[in-house]
Formats: sequence, structure tokens, C-alpha cells
Amino acid sequence: MSHETGAARPDREPCQPPQKGNKRDEERGIERGVALRAGFYIFGTHLFAGFVWLLFYLGEHAHK
Repeated sequence: MSHETGAARPDREPCQPPQKGNKRDEERGIERGVALRAGFYIFGTHLFAGFVWLLFYLGEHAHK
């Protein structure tokens, strides 16, 4: 709709909702989600392991 007249503009097509039947796009979205989640888990695991390693290192070199 145009802001000036409030009428529909003929040069633009109306927005259509995404079609539910397209399996290829759904599978790509699922694959992207799995890859993103795996990346976060791998990064988080390495970050946690590095933190634990740092604690052991600092504990070993602490003045007792």
C-alpha cells in the first residue's frame, strides 16, 4: 500500500508466505542448524578444556 493514497501499488507483487512443500529448502535449513550447533558445541568444548587446562597450570605454578 502506498503511504500517500492508501491504495495498493500495481508495480509490486503482494508478499506470498513461503510454501510448505519445498523439502530441499527445509533440509538446507536443518543442515545449517545442525552445522551451527555442532560448531558451537565444538568451540564451547575447546573453550572449557582450555579453561580447565589453565586452572591446572596455575595450580601447578602457585606458591604454596
